[in-house]
Amino acid sequence: MVRLLKTFRKVGQVSEAQHGKELLQILNKTKTDVILLDLEMPIMNGVETAEYVIPKYPDIKIIVLTQHDSEKFMLHMLELGVHSFLLKNSNPDELERAILSVYEKDFYHNDLISSVMRKSISMKSEKPLFSKMAELSEREKEIFGLICEEHSLKEISIKLNISEKTIHSHKANIQHKLGVRNTVGMIKFAYENGLLV
Repeated sequence: MVRLLKTFRKVGQVSEAQHGKELLQILNKTKTDVILLDLEMPIMNGVETAEYVIPKYPDIKIIVLTQHDSEKFMLHMLELGVHSFLLKNSNPDELERAILSVYEKDFYHNDLISSVMRKSISMKSEKPLFSKMAELSEREKEIFGLICEEHSLKEISIKLNISEKTIHSHKANIQHKLGVRNTVGMIKFAYENGLLV
């Protein structure tokens, strides 16, 4: 895997950890942008590692590599704050796309994620939360829509001709008003309320 990652154009330094505790040691010493997290690790498994890393290193993006495709399990991990899921047999092109997407856009949207998001709708018995959308300003709705279309904050800044810092502020306001913590939460909200299909 390390050898493969080093062939990707925009991937810089690559480190490898055998288990969660070793990963935490690396994070203490090395600036890290993206983690490819295997769930089946000894000593400290992927779930335990994610639960520790997410609150302590909120800027690090996590892609979970798994053989599992259980919707409930994946939904739990997404709600925990991971940025995407990939099956271990995903091809190198998709792996590279996923890494760049979570780094630049905070999320990587694939068929696996779409399936989980759609199925999460049927698990919920609550009414749609359209009233929360009504709390958003027109500019916030526009930015929310562009984020859901997988535009990076930099791309949105250029498209709307406003600073990236302003887009960050709008995104934080949107998350607060919708009651979500991150981009994944925004996408999930959009699915649950029929704004994405």
